[in-house]
Amino acid sequence: MKNIILIMAAVLFTVDGFAQDKKEPIVLISTSYGDIKVKLYNETPIHRDNFLELVKTGKYDGSIFHRVINKFMIQGGGNDALGTIDNRPMLPAEINSKFIHKKGALSAARTGDNVNPERKSSGSQFYIVQGQTYPVERMDQMSQRSGVEYTNDQKTIYATLGGTPHLDMQYTVFGEVIEGLDVVDKIAAVETRQADVPVDPIPMKMTLVKK
Repeated sequence: MKNIILIMAAVLFTVDGFAQDKKEPIVLISTSYGDIKVKLYNETPIHRDNFLELVKTGKYDGSIFHRVINKFMIQGGGNDALGTIDNRPMLPAEINSKFIHKKGALSAARTGDNVNPERKSSGSQFYIVQGQTYPVERMDQMSQRSGVEYTNDQKTIYATLGGTPHLDMQYTVFGEVIEGLDVVDKIAAVETRQADVPVDPIPMKMTLVKK
Protein backbone atom coordinates (compact mmCIF):
# COMPACT_ATOMS: atom_id res chain seq x y z
CA MET A 1 0.00 0.00 0.00
CA LYS A 2 2.86 2.32 0.89
CA ASN A 3 4.49 1.67 -2.49
CA ILE A 4 1.24 2.50 -4.29
CA ILE A 5 0.95 5.81 -2.42
CA LEU A 6 4.54 6.69 -3.31
CA ILE A 7 3.95 5.85 -6.97
CA MET A 8 0.78 7.97 -7.06
CA ALA A 9 2.62 10.86 -5.42
CA ALA A 10 5.38 10.60 -8.02
CA VAL A 11 2.82 10.62 -10.84
CA LEU A 12 1.07 13.66 -9.39
CA PHE A 13 4.39 15.46 -9.01
CA THR A 14 5.30 14.66 -12.61
CA VAL A 15 1.94 15.89 -13.93
CA ASP A 16 2.18 19.04 -11.85
CA GLY A 17 5.73 19.63 -13.06
CA PHE A 18 4.60 19.17 -16.65
CA ALA A 19 1.82 21.71 -16.10
CA GLN A 20 4.34 24.14 -14.61
CA ASP A 21 6.55 23.81 -17.69
CA LYS A 22 3.58 24.61 -19.91
CA LYS A 23 2.83 27.94 -18.25
CA GLU A 24 3.18 30.81 -20.68
CA PRO A 25 6.10 33.17 -19.92
CA ILE A 26 5.15 36.73 -18.99
CA VAL A 27 7.33 39.73 -19.80
CA LEU A 28 7.03 43.28 -18.45
CA ILE A 29 7.80 46.09 -20.92
CA SER A 30 8.46 49.28 -18.96
CA THR A 31 8.23 52.68 -20.69
CA SER A 32 7.86 56.33 -19.69
CA TYR A 33 4.19 56.02 -20.63
CA GLY A 34 3.58 53.10 -18.29
CA ASP A 35 3.99 49.33 -18.24
CA ILE A 36 2.85 46.75 -20.75
CA LYS A 37 2.66 43.12 -19.68
CA VAL A 38 2.70 40.45 -22.38
CA LYS A 39 2.42 36.68 -22.35
CA LEU A 40 4.26 34.54 -24.90
CA TYR A 41 2.54 31.62 -26.59
CA ASN A 42 4.00 28.17 -26.09
CA GLU A 43 2.58 27.19 -29.49
CA THR A 44 5.22 29.44 -31.13
CA PRO A 45 8.31 28.08 -29.34
CA ILE A 46 10.96 29.44 -31.72
CA HIS A 47 9.72 33.01 -31.38
CA ARG A 48 9.05 32.58 -27.66
CA ASP A 49 12.55 31.34 -26.91
CA ASN A 50 14.23 33.95 -29.12
CA PHE A 51 12.28 36.77 -27.44
CA LEU A 52 13.09 35.40 -23.99
CA GLU A 53 16.79 35.22 -24.82
CA LEU A 54 16.80 38.87 -25.86
CA VAL A 55 14.90 39.84 -22.70
CA LYS A 56 17.15 37.87 -20.35
CA THR A 57 20.35 39.23 -21.88
CA GLY A 58 19.08 42.82 -21.75
CA LYS A 59 19.26 43.35 -25.51
CA TYR A 60 15.98 45.27 -25.56
CA ASP A 61 16.89 47.53 -22.64
CA GLY A 62 17.38 51.08 -23.86
CA SER A 63 16.07 50.29 -27.34
CA ILE A 64 13.20 52.37 -28.63
CA PHE A 65 9.82 52.11 -30.28
CA HIS A 66 11.19 53.25 -33.62
CA ARG A 67 7.97 53.12 -35.68
CA VAL A 68 4.58 54.23 -34.39
CA ILE A 69 1.35 54.54 -36.39
CA ASN A 70 -1.87 55.53 -34.64
CA LYS A 71 -4.77 53.12 -35.18
CA PHE A 72 -2.29 50.55 -36.47
CA MET A 73 0.64 49.44 -34.28
CA ILE A 74 3.75 50.33 -32.28
CA GLN A 75 7.02 48.72 -33.40
CA GLY A 76 10.28 48.16 -31.51
CA GLY A 77 13.22 45.84 -31.27
CA GLY A 78 16.17 47.98 -32.27
CA ASN A 79 18.96 50.05 -30.78
CA ASP A 80 18.19 52.99 -33.03
CA ALA A 81 15.71 54.26 -35.61
CA LEU A 82 16.83 51.50 -37.97
CA GLY A 83 15.50 48.94 -35.52
CA THR A 84 18.35 46.45 -35.52
CA ILE A 85 19.80 44.35 -32.71
CA ASP A 86 23.04 42.46 -33.32
CA ASN A 87 22.02 41.57 -36.90
CA ARG A 88 20.30 38.45 -35.60
CA PRO A 89 19.29 35.80 -38.17
CA MET A 90 15.69 35.59 -39.29
CA LEU A 91 13.35 33.08 -37.68
CA PRO A 92 11.21 30.53 -39.54
CA ALA A 93 7.56 31.51 -39.64
CA GLU A 94 5.22 30.05 -37.01
CA ILE A 95 2.00 31.42 -38.44
CA ASN A 96 -1.07 29.92 -36.77
CA SER A 97 -4.70 30.69 -37.68
CA LYS A 98 -5.53 30.42 -33.97
CA PHE A 99 -3.62 33.63 -33.28
CA ILE A 100 -5.08 36.71 -34.93
CA HIS A 101 -3.96 40.33 -35.03
CA LYS A 102 -6.40 41.49 -32.39
CA LYS A 103 -5.63 44.62 -30.41
CA GLY A 104 -2.70 43.80 -28.15
CA ALA A 105 -1.31 41.02 -30.35
CA LEU A 106 2.49 40.71 -30.10
CA SER A 107 3.87 39.89 -33.53
CA ALA A 108 7.19 39.58 -35.31
CA ALA A 109 8.09 42.13 -37.97
CA ARG A 110 9.56 40.95 -41.27
CA THR A 111 10.56 42.00 -44.76
CA GLY A 112 8.09 41.79 -47.64
CA ASP A 113 7.04 38.74 -49.64
CA ASN A 114 8.99 39.94 -52.69
CA VAL A 115 12.28 39.25 -50.88
CA ASN A 116 10.98 36.92 -48.18
CA PRO A 117 8.40 34.53 -49.68
CA GLU A 118 8.75 32.14 -46.72
CA ARG A 119 7.62 34.97 -44.42
CA LYS A 120 10.51 34.51 -42.05
CA SER A 121 10.50 36.85 -39.06
CA SER A 122 13.01 39.42 -37.93
CA GLY A 123 15.29 38.08 -35.22
CA SER A 124 14.54 41.02 -32.95
CA GLN A 125 11.91 43.42 -34.27
CA PHE A 126 8.36 43.10 -32.99
CA TYR A 127 5.16 45.10 -33.02
CA ILE A 128 2.13 45.39 -30.77
CA VAL A 129 -1.20 45.86 -32.54
CA GLN A 130 -3.50 48.76 -31.79
CA GLY A 131 -5.73 48.78 -34.88
CA GLN A 132 -9.42 49.57 -34.99
CA THR A 133 -12.77 47.78 -34.85
CA TYR A 134 -14.32 45.99 -37.84
CA PRO A 135 -18.03 45.09 -38.04
CA VAL A 136 -18.80 41.42 -38.69
CA GLU A 137 -20.10 42.29 -42.17
CA ARG A 138 -16.76 43.92 -43.02
CA MET A 139 -14.91 40.89 -41.69
CA ASP A 140 -16.95 38.63 -43.97
CA GLN A 141 -16.00 40.80 -46.95
CA MET A 142 -12.33 40.79 -46.02
CA SER A 143 -12.43 37.03 -45.54
CA GLN A 144 -13.84 36.53 -49.04
CA ARG A 145 -11.07 38.66 -50.55
CA SER A 146 -8.16 37.23 -48.55
CA GLY A 147 -9.29 33.63 -48.22
CA VAL A 148 -8.61 33.75 -44.47
CA GLU A 149 -11.40 32.05 -42.55
CA TYR A 150 -12.46 33.30 -39.13
CA THR A 151 -14.41 31.70 -36.33
CA ASN A 152 -17.43 33.56 -34.95
CA ASP A 153 -15.44 34.30 -31.79
CA GLN A 154 -12.62 35.85 -33.83
CA LYS A 155 -15.10 38.01 -35.75
CA THR A 156 -16.58 39.18 -32.46
CA ILE A 157 -13.13 40.09 -31.17
CA TYR A 158 -12.48 42.26 -34.22
CA ALA A 159 -15.92 43.86 -33.91
CA THR A 160 -15.51 44.72 -30.22
CA LEU A 161 -11.80 44.89 -29.32
CA GLY A 162 -10.45 45.64 -32.78
CA GLY A 163 -7.16 44.92 -34.47
CA THR A 164 -5.55 44.63 -37.91
CA PRO A 165 -7.11 41.63 -39.69
CA HIS A 166 -5.38 42.36 -43.00
CA LEU A 167 -2.15 41.12 -41.37
CA ASP A 168 -3.56 37.71 -40.44
CA MET A 169 -1.69 34.69 -41.85
CA GLN A 170 1.00 37.10 -43.07
CA TYR A 171 3.06 37.54 -39.90
CA THR A 172 3.78 35.37 -36.86
CA VAL A 173 1.75 36.32 -33.78
CA PHE A 174 3.62 34.93 -30.77
CA GLY A 175 2.00 36.60 -27.77
CA GLU A 176 -0.47 39.17 -26.52
CA VAL A 177 -0.85 42.04 -24.08
CA ILE A 178 -2.52 41.00 -20.83
CA GLU A 179 -2.11 44.37 -19.08
CA GLY A 180 -1.46 47.84 -20.43
CA LEU A 181 -3.55 48.27 -23.56
CA ASP A 182 -4.05 51.87 -22.44
CA VAL A 183 -0.27 52.32 -22.59
CA VAL A 184 -0.26 50.99 -26.16
CA ASP A 185 -2.87 53.65 -26.99
CA LYS A 186 -0.76 56.39 -25.40
CA ILE A 187 2.36 55.41 -27.32
CA ALA A 188 0.42 55.05 -30.59
CA ALA A 189 -0.84 58.63 -30.21
CA VAL A 190 2.56 60.35 -29.87
CA GLU A 191 3.77 62.88 -32.40
CA THR A 192 5.94 61.37 -35.13
CA ARG A 193 8.27 62.62 -37.84
CA GLN A 194 9.44 61.13 -41.12
CA ALA A 195 9.20 57.32 -41.35
CA ASP A 196 6.76 57.27 -38.41
CA VAL A 197 9.58 57.74 -35.89
CA PRO A 198 8.43 59.35 -32.61
CA VAL A 199 9.67 62.93 -32.23
CA ASP A 200 10.66 62.16 -28.65
CA PRO A 201 12.34 58.74 -28.28
CA ILE A 202 10.43 56.13 -26.28
CA PRO A 203 12.95 53.74 -24.72
CA MET A 204 11.94 50.48 -23.08
CA LYS A 205 13.19 48.03 -20.50
CA MET A 206 12.06 44.40 -20.41
CA THR A 207 11.90 42.03 -17.46
CA LEU A 208 10.86 38.39 -17.28
CA VAL A 209 8.33 38.32 -14.47
CA LYS A 210 6.98 34.77 -14.80
CA LYS A 211 7.89 31.58 -16.59
